[in-house]
Amino acid sequence: MRNHIVSLIVAAVVTSCGSSTGAPSPTGATGGSGTAAGVRVLFIGNSLTEANGLSGMVETLSRQGGGTPIGTASVVSGGFSLEDHWNQGTAQRRIAEGGWSVVVLQQGPSSLPESQVALREWTARFDTAIRAIGARTALYMVWPESNRRDAFDAVSRSYARAAEDVNGMLFPVGEAWRAAWRRDPAVPLYGPDGFHPTPTATYLAALVIYQQISGRSPLGLPALTEMPSDRARLLQEAAQEANAQFGRR
Repeated sequence: MRNHIVSLIVAAVVTSCGSSTGAPSPTGATGGSGTAAGVRVLFIGNSLTEANGLSGMVETLSRQGGGTPIGTASVVSGGFSLEDHWNQGTAQRRIAEGGWSVVVLQQGPSSLPESQVALREWTARFDTAIRAIGARTALYMVWPESNRRDAFDAVSRSYARAAEDVNGMLFPVGEAWRAAWRRDPAVPLYGPDGFHPTPTATYLAALVIYQQISGRSPLGLPALTEMPSDRARLLQEAAQEANAQFGRR
């Protein structure tokens, strides 16, 4: 992993796009539970970020794992790319409010050549706004659809390059999926639609993000979703491996 360690721990963000547990505001953004004692992170993305209450899991892990507590807020709309968020404007307004330590960007797999170009272009645009308020950009690497598993490498490269372009953080969740499957190919990560994450996969994502933000090991953290203790340990090890090999802080 490269780059200096973020000195503050950040707050995670989840906004609803119709299936959130909290009702979205008219602008499509939701506030989070960030506290004065903690640090704040803003997530900007789509339903892959929203699914299964990712930000809430990150908050809970921060309370269980010790260190500075993580509060959350987000701007999420189903199917949105970063270009869609930029043009819609809500995400830019939330960034401009200030008080964030890290702003996390996520769009689709971005494995196709034109999608890779778009991810890098709009990451760079958002990074300008993010740096203007003294925060740091992070990329939430996702995964391809279940019928395109051969695209994992392209997804990984796409997000890594976008993070490198802006000297940003990288949360290598897609690589954590592969690390989990190397340990047990039966770990259920794809949901019924073959794209959105299961609660197990969202827990894995939360482990990756928590470790990258806090600098603390995910080993020994509570499961948060119903699963055997040995599977929770497997996911924690997978998150740690992916962060060690692919993460940027």
